[in-house]
Amino acid sequence: MRLNSVSNVTEEILSAILKCIDEAIHVVNTEGITIFYNEVAAKHDGLGIGEVVGKPLLNVFPSLNNQSSTLLKVIETKKPIYNETQSFVNLHGRKIDTVNTTLPIFVQGELIGAVEIAKDYSQIKQLSERLVEIQKSLKHRGGKASKQQAGYTFSDLLTDNKHFMTVKKKAEKLAKSDSPILVYGESGTGKELFVQSIHNASSRAAGPFIAQNCAAIPENLLESILFGTSKGSYTGAVDRPGLFELANGGTLFLDELNSMPFDLQAKLLRVIEDGAVRRIGGSNVISVNVRVISAMNVYPTVAMEANQLRTDLFYRLNVLTFELMPLRQRKQDILYLSDIFISQYNKQLRKHVSGLDDQVKAIFLKHQWPGNVRELKHTIEYMMNVCEGSILTGQDLPMMMKNIQPEPGEETRTSFVLRENLKELEIQLINDALNASGGNVQKAAVLLDIPRQTLQYKMKKLNI
Repeated sequence: MRLNSVSNVTEEILSAILKCIDEAIHVVNTEGITIFYNEVAAKHDGLGIGEVVGKPLLNVFPSLNNQSSTLLKVIETKKPIYNETQSFVNLHGRKIDTVNTTLPIFVQGELIGAVEIAKDYSQIKQLSERLVEIQKSLKHRGGKASKQQAGYTFSDLLTDNKHFMTVKKKAEKLAKSDSPILVYGESGTGKELFVQSIHNASSRAAGPFIAQNCAAIPENLLESILFGTSKGSYTGAVDRPGLFELANGGTLFLDELNSMPFDLQAKLLRVIEDGAVRRIGGSNVISVNVRVISAMNVYPTVAMEANQLRTDLFYRLNVLTFELMPLRQRKQDILYLSDIFISQYNKQLRKHVSGLDDQVKAIFLKHQWPGNVRELKHTIEYMMNVCEGSILTGQDLPMMMKNIQPEPGEETRTSFVLRENLKELEIQLINDALNASGGNVQKAAVLLDIPRQTLQYKMKKLNI
């Protein structure tokens, strides 16, 4: 790469650095001719470096033009472009989809070219579009879509915890409503199972149930998946309905909502308020009848303080709210669910394991279960596979749990322990107060008739 004001040695160092970067780097001069193109970019675009370097950009990518090429647009405007999608066809006819950040290059105030850092998401986009097509075909089969995609009901949410039983009853009652629902709880607490149960207990049970994890898809692609696209909105775009249209008459579940970018959250709020969507690049407004249920793995007030969740969207979604307690706060369920999982894996693995020994019970009750029910199930699955006896012992524990040592004589029975039951009641009352106050700590403290500082101390102590 030759820049007028940079020495040959500096050029070689810079070139070596750019070649080592695990991102696609493409640099053009003011004439639109490529002067640097690394191996990652070549791999993404399905080309050889020699086919691109020294060639005019539009000759190598004939489907682009001065308006659709982010590099040429930056050369013209002298302004950076951040995270913009670009679809194009390379010299060999292969379609490429990228997300680009493109920056002008100035030396001593003079524009000498533009550099583009691109991320290839062709495969992700193809898989996502395939998912949309599958969901579309399932919807056309009527009620079968709901049964195939939302197979859980409240009877599948097994618990021996009184607070969780109360939450289930409340959810089953409110499932009949069409109001938005917000569910929050740590990873592994069963949020999607809970949401599917709400859908199947609602008047929309015969309609589609469509789930989308907001953290799994790039921002620009997520927008097109949610709202659909119109032909010509960008290179290669076709008329395709989004998930809101596909969920019409049913439920749209948006998981990890706090991972959705702020701008997209504003568009989501508008769709929820208006009950209508406009496809990307389209002019027609399409009415939709969709119940939106969203979930987060962090407390809503924490997400808002961290600027991960718009306040206006929270108050719109926070009509009906449910918090799923972590497993460490419902200790009865640790041994209760363990017995259920052992029974399931007995049938699956054709074994005859009768349960846990006292040492394992004590370790299970002491463990904090950061992965919650999911972690417990996987732990039991591992132990059932390695167990050679009729009972699960400490020898069968996963390696990371063998370091947990219960105190001598540590109680393994939880049903009559006064301290544990009082702690559970305290947790339940605090959670109920927080739910009733929409997560407002000050209001919750008033409901509990304790100072705010006392409530904050208890929340920290009890990991709420």
